[in-house]
Formats: sequence, C-alpha cells, structure tokens
Amino acid sequence: MSFSESYLGKLRAKVGSGCILVPGARVVVRRSDGCVLMQHRSDFNVWGIPGGNAEEGEDLQSVAIRETMEETGIRIWNLRPFGFGSDPQFETVTFPNGDVCQFFVMMFYTDDFEGVPVVGDDESKAVGWVHPDALPDMLPNMRRSVEAFQRFEGTGVFQMI
Repeated sequence: MSFSESYLGKLRAKVGSGCILVPGARVVVRRSDGCVLMQHRSDFNVWGIPGGNAEEGEDLQSVAIRETMEETGIRIWNLRPFGFGSDPQFETVTFPNGDVCQFFVMMFYTDDFEGVPVVGDDESKAVGWVHPDALPDMLPNMRRSVEAFQRFEGTGVFQMI
C-alpha cells in the first residue's frame, strides 16, 4: 500500500504536517544467537527495528506482523508484549518532509519467525541481523526499544519508556 493510500497518508492530506498522535507497534525479532532483525531506513538513513502505524480496524499485533513482513520479508507469530513507548521527548519525530508525529507504541518480541530477510519495500535500504551489543546508528526511539527489551529480558518487568 502506498503512503497516500494509508490511514496516515489520508489524514496528512487533510491536516498537513502538524503534529498528530499515532498508535503503532514495534517488534524485536530475536534469532537463537541473540541477534535482532533490523532495517536500514530510507527516510532517516539510519537503522531501526520493524514496526509501523495502525491502519483503520487493525489491532497492534497485526500491525507488528504486517509491518515486519512488508519491511523485511520475515513472517512472525507468537508475539509477546514487553513494553510501551510514549515519552514525547523520544516518541515525537519530525520526518525529513516536515511531518511531525507523536507515537504511542506497543513493543513486542518474538523468537518465532520464518524466512530470509529481504528488502520488502521502499522504506528499507537494507535488512539484516545485528547483535544488541553492537547496535549501529539508530533512531533514538528505536534504540530505546531495543534497550528496553534487554532490560525486560533481565528483569521480566514490563517497560514503560
């Protein structure tokens, strides 16, 4: 689906580039060696984890599943929540085109996936597996999500970031 056809694209056509509140999901897809699935984003030219915005009538697990498939070609299932991101300092993002969004993001993780990572859309320049101890240059909110997952793994405490 093109951006102009998406819920957010239709909303942007009506309200312009001012700040809008956006529900969404991110997912840490973890391989057995501890590496996580990442995408090199074309919009900011840095890395992130799969995720995106909800479409009308879509629940957040479906968002995570759909976005992961669209962005990386990986099919995921058995998602488990580990945190929620809503700190406006980190979740308010100005995109290169001037659009501003404040995200409210459920964060999931899964070890259950199939497929080989491939660039699946124009949102990704590259995809691949990265060890969390060697994270590349990332969007700050995405880095915080990976770090929150690491804290969750160590404590079992749901992360509010």
